[in-house]
Amino acid sequence: MKVLVLGGGVIGCTAAYELAADGHEVTLIERQKGPALETSYANAGEVSPGYSAPWAGPGVPWKAVKWILMNHRPLVLRPHLDWPMIGWILAMLRNCTSARYELNKGRMVRLAEYSRDCMVALRQSTGVTYDERMQGTLQLFRTQQQLDGTAKDTAILDRYQVPYQVLDREGCITHEPALARVRDKFVGGLRLPGDETGDCFKFTNRIAEMARAKGATLRFNESITSLLTDGKRLTGVVTEQGRVQADAYLVALGSHSPKLLSPLGIEIPVYPVKGYSITVPITNARGAPESTVMDETHKIAITRLGERIRVGGTAELAGYTLRLHEARRRTLMHVVADLFPDGGDLGRSEFWCGLRPMTPDGTPVVGGTEMPNLFLATGHGTLGWTMAAGTARVLADLIGGREPAIDMNGLTAARYA
Repeated sequence: MKVLVLGGGVIGCTAAYELAADGHEVTLIERQKGPALETSYANAGEVSPGYSAPWAGPGVPWKAVKWILMNHRPLVLRPHLDWPMIGWILAMLRNCTSARYELNKGRMVRLAEYSRDCMVALRQSTGVTYDERMQGTLQLFRTQQQLDGTAKDTAILDRYQVPYQVLDREGCITHEPALARVRDKFVGGLRLPGDETGDCFKFTNRIAEMARAKGATLRFNESITSLLTDGKRLTGVVTEQGRVQADAYLVALGSHSPKLLSPLGIEIPVYPVKGYSITVPITNARGAPESTVMDETHKIAITRLGERIRVGGTAELAGYTLRLHEARRRTLMHVVADLFPDGGDLGRSEFWCGLRPMTPDGTPVVGGTEMPNLFLATGHGTLGWTMAAGTARVLADLIGGREPAIDMNGLTAARYA
């Protein structure tokens, strides 16, 4: 079967590999000059199925007000007349209930846990390397209230048999020895030992080359302008180089997916939420994190990637702009300096931002559509790297006419119908 994959980020490239490995004739089209040059370029580096949770939850509206007023705030809202943003915010607020949080988190954990298993299988079958470390994630709590509030999350982890450890201060230091220098900064943590870390950019480039080795055609520097349909099926894709046809089409364009789908009458509430990161060279290995430490107060992840520290986080609602704001750099630098003061050289940090494709309920949009040859893989938010391998395997199974290994209920665009 001829399959056209639109998008060369971690989702699109991993899907192209899985489809090519299944024997399909795969073509991938990407507007950038190479793989993973947008949202997948410098993300937080976490492969964290245990930390998969929607942003919308009980108490979040009040927390958001507090966040906006913080000096080093995790949430930034830049108001402008943007109806999709307003609609997205309202839809997110409707999901801020206990019942919807539990439902949405369960859906996300289901896909993320499956994806972690797929990543393990992928490493075993291909030997792919990407500065990977399998030492878990530590969610660090600065207040007793945060530590006491873990019950709702651990209940869902129990249901899906996700291993975890609730730790006191000394337990956190056991797993992240560098935190001993700042023991007065936190009270405890939630450790997810099954989580992993790695360089998403390195992984995506290597999986793209493996897809090419399997026969996939990778077309870069080629912008997509529109999708063609006869009303029932997709009949082609128009790019700046002409029309491209296939038997099946996979849209994996991140935050830009809705723009392409809307003219077809397919409306999905995916909106860009800008995230920032700095990448810092390690100068003192003993003062750096062993794996990932998530600062719950500032919503910042600090991850060790080889000889570098990746510090990623913040959420900025500002449309599709990629303007870098120095205030966000200061927040990232403050958090890493506060917890790992002598781990890296902040003077040589690389500052970056990317647009996370977010849904208001947190769950990505994965699977088929009303058009039998059109498939979607978008809306993964902060978890594209976490969910990439599982999403790719699910789509390869669906496009190949097989039943996926996980329940697809609640994962497809049908939940918005």
